[in-house]
Amino acid sequence: MRLVRAALILCGAAILLPAIPPVPRPAPDFEVRFTDGTKLPLRFFRGKVVALTFIATTCPHCQQDSQILTRLYAEYGSRGFQPLAVAFNPMANLYVQDFVRDFGIKHPVGFSPVEPVLAFLGISTMERYVYPQIVWIDRKGIIRSQTPALGDDTKMMLEPYWREMIEKLIKEPAEGASAPKKPAARASQAKKTP
Repeated sequence: MRLVRAALILCGAAILLPAIPPVPRPAPDFEVRFTDGTKLPLRFFRGKVVALTFIATTCPHCQQDSQILTRLYAEYGSRGFQPLAVAFNPMANLYVQDFVRDFGIKHPVGFSPVEPVLAFLGISTMERYVYPQIVWIDRKGIIRSQTPALGDDTKMMLEPYWREMIEKLIKEPAEGASAPKKPAARASQAKKTP
């Protein structure tokens, strides 16, 4: 009887917990809007390691995380790291410029309605979620890591994990990059062998 009761509790908990989309997976199409009226598709950043953060401009964690990502951008940007923030709180378009100015953010910050953000993240409109949501996308456009809808205070939201992801992903080749070539001597020997 206890076993049946425990199984029912676990099934109920599984129904209440948001599903975590599988990773790795190709990043879906997504368009970021900017306050100057421009729009950029996420594929514009293909070839870079992207830390895509979905934020609320009024969220203290988002403010702090954006400042850390600005610092990491200064450190790793020349090696192919690109942080990109998308505010999706109500009326975010009105607050993005103040957010960038007030917190000294040096990487692109755009905005989006809620529905496309949740669709990109694989979160149902009926599920609870927290700010920020962070998605790590490799140079080939593949999502390699994503925070759970309800967050992760133990690892994924901490700077050491971000550095680990940046270091790991910037070492990987971009799509279409050729494999390292053989040294000339080996290549000529390979041709001579019958």
